[in-house]
Amino acid sequence: MALRLEDIHHSFGPAEILKGITLHVAPGEIVCLLGPSGDGKTTLLRIAAGLTPLQRGRVVVGGRVVAEPGREVPPEERGVGLLFQDFALFPHLSVLENVGFGLKALRAGERRERAMAMLSRVGMERFAGAMPHTLSGGQQQRVALARALAPRPKVLLLDEPFSGLDARLRDRVRDDTLHVLQDEGIAVLMVTHDAEEAMFMADRMAILHRGVIAQEGPPAEIYLHPATPFVATFLGEVNRLAGQVRLGMVATPFGPVPALGRREGERVEVLIRPEAIRLLPLADGEACHARARVEAARLLGRTSMVHLSVQDGGSEVHVHARVPGEYLPARDAEVAVALDPTRAYVFADGEAA
Repeated sequence: MALRLEDIHHSFGPAEILKGITLHVAPGEIVCLLGPSGDGKTTLLRIAAGLTPLQRGRVVVGGRVVAEPGREVPPEERGVGLLFQDFALFPHLSVLENVGFGLKALRAGERRERAMAMLSRVGMERFAGAMPHTLSGGQQQRVALARALAPRPKVLLLDEPFSGLDARLRDRVRDDTLHVLQDEGIAVLMVTHDAEEAMFMADRMAILHRGVIAQEGPPAEIYLHPATPFVATFLGEVNRLAGQVRLGMVATPFGPVPALGRREGERVEVLIRPEAIRLLPLADGEACHARARVEAARLLGRTSMVHLSVQDGGSEVHVHARVPGEYLPARDAEVAVALDPTRAYVFADGEAA
């Protein structure tokens, strides 16, 4: 592995925020560490970089132990590149000088050649002589990426690198950065609280919750098969319904859902993704399990979000359905509803979310 974090514990006073984190990143792999603010993501990244002293555990970079109790290799000697959300470009140095800053071991000509090659790689070669304050946010991010990659680190650590960009620019820069990182083939550990960003960037995700890794794996696996209610809700919106296990199933207004691994009679909560609810014309209602009343419908670009009211055990329940394309039924219209049970998840009632 290019990076191994082994049994990392960290406390601030009496509060333990990292409770035995073990995580690895292979060469050429992008791993996203995802979780709510305050759950220790940045602290773990800083421990890996050597910016926060290790309290317990071990950090290994490229097969070499760089941190363990009683031993700390300085950050500049770890073979680790850093890219933070504020980019931290040196304001008194040109773009070219910023990128070449970490290449002092090279002769001047080699340093310039390597710096220019990296600027070309991120599409910023024509700004080599510019000063950082003259660049846009997206351009500064590209220069910071070039600077982090120029010394050919074994591992690149990214801390919310796109959070300071506006939404449209963020999408474009994120896409460009992904291709650069894939082409460079180095190990990347990236911290973010944005689930969509993590699923876009990552080969593998690790979901951090209350100091432990709640689930780890490829983005599609975690999204489609969440291990806990927290993971399910953190990665996307869900509709919540209460139920009870009967003969291995849970009844919902949209039809029965399998309750694998749950006891007969157990009270459970069913979490249903909005895209699991399919809306059909009433003429097709015979194949469906419910009718619903439209409360609102909004076009969200590639999809439409339809707010529905459906009967559940004599009471009305409000749910959201996300459907492809432009589908905007009128308010108070009736629609037939069907369910994709593979996007419905059954958890014990009251299980930690």
